[in-house]
Amino acid sequence: MKRVTYAGSEFVTGNDIAAALLGCGQALAEAGEAEAVTVPTREPDGSVGEVTVLIGPASQMVAHDADSDDELVDEAAVARLKSIQRRLRPVAVIDLPASHDDWDDEI
Repeated sequence: MKRVTYAGSEFVTGNDIAAALLGCGQALAEAGEAEAVTVPTREPDGSVGEVTVLIGPASQMVAHDADSDDELVDEAAVARLKSIQRRLRPVAVIDLPASHDDWDDEI
């Protein structure tokens, strides 16, 4: 579990969620964009809550280990955050020849 500090507030979330949130923040900062994202949190009573944060170019977040063994896992939240990263950091497409016969000459 990770304790995330952001804009003077703290919340606890899962390791993968925190990593995806920080990656999303980095991608948004590099793109000069901002976006509100919602992530699940582990509340002090052990229940699951959520927090919505606005992250962008000026965001400053810190994530460090939290004193909790009750890992919060939310694959859908991680997928949403990673989809923002993919949108902002498209994979480079290699321009290969249309014919397989030409590959040796081009590569």
